[in-house]
Amino acid sequence: MKSPHLLRVLTLAGLGSLAAAPALAQEPGFFYGGVSAGTARSSVDEAAVAAGVLGGAALTGITSDETDTGYKLFGGYQFNRNFGMEAGYFDLGKSTFSGTAPGGTFNNDTRMRGLNLDLVGTLPLSERFSLLGRVGVAMGRTRASFTGAGAAGVADRNDNKANAKVGLGVQYELTRAMWIRGEVERYRVNNGVNGRTNVSLYTVGLVFPFGRAPEPVPYVAQAPVYVAPAPAPAPLVQAPPPAPMPMPAPAPAPQRVSMSAESLFGFDASAVRPEGRAALDGFSRDIANTNYQTITVEGHTDRLGSAEYNQKLSEERAAAVKNYLVTAGRLDASRISAVGKGETMPVTKPGDCRGTQRTAALVACLQPDRRVDVEVNGTR
Repeated sequence: MKSPHLLRVLTLAGLGSLAAAPALAQEPGFFYGGVSAGTARSSVDEAAVAAGVLGGAALTGITSDETDTGYKLFGGYQFNRNFGMEAGYFDLGKSTFSGTAPGGTFNNDTRMRGLNLDLVGTLPLSERFSLLGRVGVAMGRTRASFTGAGAAGVADRNDNKANAKVGLGVQYELTRAMWIRGEVERYRVNNGVNGRTNVSLYTVGLVFPFGRAPEPVPYVAQAPVYVAPAPAPAPLVQAPPPAPMPMPAPAPAPQRVSMSAESLFGFDASAVRPEGRAALDGFSRDIANTNYQTITVEGHTDRLGSAEYNQKLSEERAAAVKNYLVTAGRLDASRISAVGKGETMPVTKPGDCRGTQRTAALVACLQPDRRVDVEVNGTR
């Protein structure tokens, strides 16, 4: 009735999800709490438990109920998008069985609960949907009661020991302030007679992050408005002036558009998201009738993180915007250049955003620095 193979599979799957996690995101850490409830299913070796109490006597005609309601209360800290630490209280309900012993009916009632500490790995599959894997330790308390034949003089037994636990699950971000989780976890608990029992807990629950940075608001700078020069005043003399020499038209001022990195890409990513594609489609339509000579795409980041990482991220985002303008906007690739400026050209002024530690307030203050600038040189 034990399932060692399932335990190994859950352990390997949990470790695999941690190893497959992508690069750490720049979002600062935050605390969270939650509650989950569902079904607990025990795998009790009834004959072995009875033999441990009855001094080795065999139990026959066994009937059991190994399914009950289980729940857990938990809280944790999300260090980044891929790793968190979680502690909680769990209740695995109770299991019962009865059978015929040499002296009559023998009954058992076992209840399992305790505390746990887990390392939780998150593998994002999209902006909102993720896989979860966890490994940890459970300090369980098992209370076993025995009645009937052969149990006379046997007091209730309490067993408090630490055992390993693992789990797998999925998570969906309903909002930035509420997630929903579905999980299956395997607990290894003591059965009260010097043995161990596997308990599988299947739950659905809600998670409530708090202290998390708000969703950044896209920042878009307005393109400069071209103002034609004032006409020259009429001459004071009566005689018509000589025909003026034709003058070349003034060179138009470059048009520059700034787009928020959060409106174009997912957090710490360089793939253009649907909202970003809509903004770039509008930009392509706006310059469809423009006789442009060159378009320069510049990627910029804030000062959080290393300079090398920020330089690479800015180059990847600039290249992604150029590729989209060429493939979807059908613009001339030979006239478009893409460069990354990293953190070297911030929009915020020195002293606007103080601090060096990554906090929610500092991330929000530096939001204008995370952008993509597109400069168009040409005439309409």
